[in-house]
Amino acid sequence: MTTADDRARRAARRRFATLRRSVTLFRAFLVEQTDPDHFYGLLAADSVRQLHGYTELTGRTVLDVGGGPGYFAAAFRAAGSYYVGLDPDVGDFSAAGESVAGMLRGSGTALPVRTGSVDIAFSSNVVEHVAEPPRMLDEMVRVTRPGGLIFVSYTPWFSPWGGHETAPWHYLGGDRARRRYERRTGRPPKNRFRETLFPVSIADTLRWARSNDRIDMVDALPRYHPWWARWVIRVPGLREVVAWNFVLVLRRRAEHQPDTVQKSELTGGRVAM
Repeated sequence: MTTADDRARRAARRRFATLRRSVTLFRAFLVEQTDPDHFYGLLAADSVRQLHGYTELTGRTVLDVGGGPGYFAAAFRAAGSYYVGLDPDVGDFSAAGESVAGMLRGSGTALPVRTGSVDIAFSSNVVEHVAEPPRMLDEMVRVTRPGGLIFVSYTPWFSPWGGHETAPWHYLGGDRARRRYERRTGRPPKNRFRETLFPVSIADTLRWARSNDRIDMVDALPRYHPWWARWVIRVPGLREVVAWNFVLVLRRRAEHQPDTVQKSELTGGRVAM
């Protein structure tokens, strides 16, 4: 049943996803390598606003899987959320001048977090760097409380930026794109095909979501596009190329009752296994 709050949030999402916003994000994307503070700061603030179109953030516990530098920590905390970031290398959190206090070191495919202990499981641009995306997605569902939200975004392989710094040559094959990058720069790319970058598709993730009886699909959309372009996700093949970055919003069903945990158990690295 659609409530008045649902209708208000849907209208807010439409007002948020404007063409001007899309242009601003794509312009910032052009300076990702030369001015990461500008790009990631803008992206973090935008992501928090986008997520707020689906759920209240004030007072909510947010687990950021693959949090990396502290841009997202600052944005979520400014929104009143209780933020916990997780990354394989906690040292990455210091890149934005963020303290590592409250940050966790761990793998996205084996989250060191108790079942049903967070209100929101969030991940931005991490799925494509995981060898087994369904394992990471299953873990995000597991740690989310019944009724809680899972928000995942990533760059599909056939997106123009699917090869990351080796793009657009990844269209000719990931290995070939990697060799070309090494010849041109004299060093391997940070995002190495089938080592730290994997060819995940939108179809793969939608198939996983539709077959998972623990979740309901709330939304699926191109992350950076205006609201009237969201139809591209409904077109197989086309969506893999033109979506650029894909967002999947899920809600944990209440049928599966997890163990409960207090927020204090998430502090100071004392997360229960």
